[in-house]
Amino acid sequence: MRASRLVSLLLLLQARGRMTATELADALEVSVRTVYRDVESLGAAGVPVYAERGPAGGYRLLDGYRTRLTGLTAGEAEALFLAGMPGPAAELGLGSVLATAELKLRAALPTDLADGGARIRQRFHLDAPSWFREPEPTPHLAALATAVWEDRRVTVRYQRWQAPREVTRTLDPLGVVLKAGRWYLVAAASGQVRTYRVGAILDLTVLDEAAERPTGFDLAGAWQEHTARYEQGVYRAEARVRMTVAALAQTTYLFPPAMSRAAQDRADAPDADGWVTTTVPIESVRHGCVEMLKLGAQVEVLAPPELREQLASTAHALAALYPPPAVEALDALRR
Repeated sequence: MRASRLVSLLLLLQARGRMTATELADALEVSVRTVYRDVESLGAAGVPVYAERGPAGGYRLLDGYRTRLTGLTAGEAEALFLAGMPGPAAELGLGSVLATAELKLRAALPTDLADGGARIRQRFHLDAPSWFREPEPTPHLAALATAVWEDRRVTVRYQRWQAPREVTRTLDPLGVVLKAGRWYLVAAASGQVRTYRVGAILDLTVLDEAAERPTGFDLAGAWQEHTARYEQGVYRAEARVRMTVAALAQTTYLFPPAMSRAAQDRADAPDADGWVTTTVPIESVRHGCVEMLKLGAQVEVLAPPELREQLASTAHALAALYPPPAVEALDALRR
């Protein structure tokens, strides 16, 4: 375990340059005293690590010193091959780069580890898009990814759902995110961090201007905050409903995740007839009507009255289209 920690310490210094003892201790999850001992051990083993004193000091490696990629365990090598995403990499314009990097990695690994990586690829596959959804065309994704990497400002003509439908914005791109098979751009606009669907970008111009990146910006954290706000903001109303226990279980497969979770978390105990009362978040009356119709006669809306009236109107319209069968036909079906 200590040998693995020493290798990690060495690789941290190689990747990040100068680091203080406190930063190393936080990264390795050990005490500062342990870092002192580990640095002494590396020096005794011939690794050219030295300390720089002062406010901007810390530990660093001698300029030009590099350690080779050795000592990979079988699990680590397999994880590298498992982490490959050929589909998304190709969309970013990095398909050939990823393939070349994998070939170099395989050539550098011992035969048994390289064979293990190939075995992993034949047994595990990542398919990011959701079911029944065609991949969204993203002709500007590669250029956008380059702008993100090079910190270049961009001007986009973007299509949105509200009027005016097409708008032009100058953005400071901060990162791209792949979510359920769709690419999103996280960018700063007018001093605020916003999210744009890459597939809705109609035109893109990369400007010869440096993008401004907010100090301390964290892409993963910003995306998590965005998704939380989106789920909270999209459901602007609630419906009080009665449904059968069987229907409550079916919401896992028929409702969006946020609606299903809320319905099951807020459900009362079943009554004598096997029905539960619960509260379900909805986007609008129309959205609630569409979702409740998935459960058919296994759900009754209690409130709001507008939703109940719309369901009643829909039910009567369906009854007019599908009149009840004759009594003889019903008896035959029962038999």
